[in-house]
Amino acid sequence: MSLPHHPTIEPFAIEHATLATGDEDGRSIPDSTVVVDEVGRIEAIGPSASVSVPSGYHRLDATGKVVSPGMINGHIHTNSKGLPGNPKNQTPAGQRRLVRLLRSLPGQIFMYFNSKSNIETMLNSGVTTVRSVGDIGYELTWLRDEIRDGILVGPRIIPAGPMMSIPDGHGAPLSALESATPEESRHTTAVNIAHGVRAIKIAATGGVTDSQVPGEAGTPQMSIEQMRAICETAHEVGIIVAAHAQSRQGVYNALKAGVDTIEHGCPLDDELIGMFLDNPLTLRGYSALEPTLSAGLPTAFLTKETLHMTEIQLDNSIPIAKGVVVGARNAHKAGIKVGVGTDTGVPYSMAYGTWREMDLLHRYSGFTTAEAFHAGTQVTAEIIGVSDITGSLEVGKSADLLVLAENPVDNLRTLEHPLMVVAAGHPIFRPSVKRYPEIESTLDMIYSKPL
Repeated sequence: MSLPHHPTIEPFAIEHATLATGDEDGRSIPDSTVVVDEVGRIEAIGPSASVSVPSGYHRLDATGKVVSPGMINGHIHTNSKGLPGNPKNQTPAGQRRLVRLLRSLPGQIFMYFNSKSNIETMLNSGVTTVRSVGDIGYELTWLRDEIRDGILVGPRIIPAGPMMSIPDGHGAPLSALESATPEESRHTTAVNIAHGVRAIKIAATGGVTDSQVPGEAGTPQMSIEQMRAICETAHEVGIIVAAHAQSRQGVYNALKAGVDTIEHGCPLDDELIGMFLDNPLTLRGYSALEPTLSAGLPTAFLTKETLHMTEIQLDNSIPIAKGVVVGARNAHKAGIKVGVGTDTGVPYSMAYGTWREMDLLHRYSGFTTAEAFHAGTQVTAEIIGVSDITGSLEVGKSADLLVLAENPVDNLRTLEHPLMVVAAGHPIFRPSVKRYPEIESTLDMIYSKPL
């Protein structure tokens, strides 16, 4: 076995920048310098007048610019770019056809390069850490290892592999391992862990994208006992468990089982709020929420023809989307930790659109711009278990940084076009992504409207 390759980074300093800390109160610090060492960590940070830059370090003058933590996206899929797809592929027959294709050797190679392309897009858009929550196979573990070993430059990846589902449940068979009993659920979880995943995703309820009957999205699918078996197996090795849940009963069941994060969610009452804030079966004693507004909100504004969805899928989606917005607002008011995840890959949730999730939290769920940026950096880092490594500007943490034209607290949209991205000390000086202007203009138009 060859040893991991860790290339030495040329150390550098970004001088005379305003720091956008990502703190909840929107704190910024003028005329500051950030020094990055040869292993990609923040070596020093502070007022430019007092920070000493070692001899030989590259010095970058950022006068008039802003340095912030990199964005963190806690809910991604890399099998699609977010363009409207073919609803026939979401039928049981279509899923079986795709399984045969994508789990063949050529299919696995295709998924690796497709995922690699999407991961590169996320990096160039300013995302320096991601958590996947439902993959076709283990392509994200391969990419994680190549980035970790210095073969590729990319965001930090916390891969989940296929999600956990009941037979013929949400995500099955294409992006899920199916199980019908707690014992089978323990086994499928162990299979994922053996493949190197560092996150687990449960389909607690039906979903929108593959729904075939009215009311399927949000209908509870996996039992509390099965989900508890999954949580116990993952928690034994320190792995956080996420649950797709889009109804009150589905969220209740998942929280009762001990999941660490609820993905999507629903309007929250006092009982659910109490379960989020105090959940002793989780790894950390509480559960968090990732509402993924970017995934649901387009369906509240656009037609099924535009979205390439069936009538049933759209009818399933609209009440879910509105409930998710209310749930995020409820969670924020109650002090529940709310993170940023975009559900990249579903129609109109683009791989470069992480900044929009923060903007949607601000527009529709009562977050200030400072709170939304805090959610997309420090809070999401804590929710997905990497706050000891990244998410904030501190000495000793990974140099995951953005150089921006403005302070995100003043204008969240400045995050759309970072001037420079730094991932674990690796600078990308001219980050660039392929955008889809028609989709972007459509999103700008619909998000100017009240829900």
